[in-house]
Amino acid sequence: MDASLISLVDQIQAAVSAKAPLRIRGGGSKDFYGEPFDAALPVLDTRAHAGIVSYEPSELVITAKAGTPLAELEAVLSEKGQCLAFEPPHFNESSTVGGMVAAGLAGPARACVGGVRDYVLGAHLVNGKAELLEFGGQVMKNVAGYDVSRALAGSMGTLGLITQVSLKVLPKAVAEATLRFEMDEAAAIRYCNEWAGQPLPLNASSWVMDQGVPSLYLRLRGAVAAVNSACQRLAIEAGGIRVDSPETLADWSAARDLQLPWFKEGFARGDDLWRISVPQITPPMGLGDTMMDWLGGQRWLFTPSAERSQAAQRIRAAVQATGGNTTLFIASRADSMPAISRFDTQNEPLKTIHRKLKTEFDPAGIFNPGRLGVI
Repeated sequence: MDASLISLVDQIQAAVSAKAPLRIRGGGSKDFYGEPFDAALPVLDTRAHAGIVSYEPSELVITAKAGTPLAELEAVLSEKGQCLAFEPPHFNESSTVGGMVAAGLAGPARACVGGVRDYVLGAHLVNGKAELLEFGGQVMKNVAGYDVSRALAGSMGTLGLITQVSLKVLPKAVAEATLRFEMDEAAAIRYCNEWAGQPLPLNASSWVMDQGVPSLYLRLRGAVAAVNSACQRLAIEAGGIRVDSPETLADWSAARDLQLPWFKEGFARGDDLWRISVPQITPPMGLGDTMMDWLGGQRWLFTPSAERSQAAQRIRAAVQATGGNTTLFIASRADSMPAISRFDTQNEPLKTIHRKLKTEFDPAGIFNPGRLGVI
């Protein structure tokens, strides 16, 4: 156990003894996400516990400490022509590997390649008894019993302190292309779902009003022949125009990080940003200014912050009718606007499962209390 980990465990032991809650924090890039935390809580800072533990390019596995900057890990992978296929967002330059797993957020390729939890092979965790636990390993089929390492993805630090993770990585695609289609939201949903059921090298999609023009952007990745063939077919079938350029590549990163002009304009207005997850075939919902990705499965919506309570009722009723869920992802002017739950209300069976997990891992309730609402 190195000095940085000993320091973290000592802080947790002291908190357990005093029954004093802690706020786990890495680079702080996702402080806005989840239920608001108590700013007075002592911070358990993971950034000193950093570094690549091991990397086996031939085995497609990398292991890193939780405080490792995400950009550093991705740079190491890039040198070997590999990547994190799920495209975790970089909301600032300080994003960490532990925060990436704890938040469980993925970028534009999520619907085609899977999410964070699908790539977590193993994890080390300090629980609420200050015990260092190890789950999973460094291969895909290594789990007997509950797959706890993957359950940590999206847990928002409420179950314990993630100290180390092993991740499956993939080679970068040999070929990539972006196609632009001029079509409305309903047509974009229909086409995306038709194409998703066909042998096409789909990787990501984004539909948005682009300078007043309804536009679907489709990213293809794979073998050169497969990408070129798909481009030719979709150009004939739906009028797709190939728009490859450095600017297009930058736009996909901007979509990942919520930095496209559409997002910037909404933030400049001081609006709230909602994240909506629905079945991919769900037709346009008519809820307002919308951007859509994940082949229709994820939709972003801006609403005026002054109308937060009314918007929450309207949006959640419409989304629940589809079997989906909503998150008030970024609340603008949170101090002066009505306080509402960031996440949907869960049913009692799901609440019970969450509470039992919390009790098992963190019996004294010291880690990120209330960050997920129910625990």
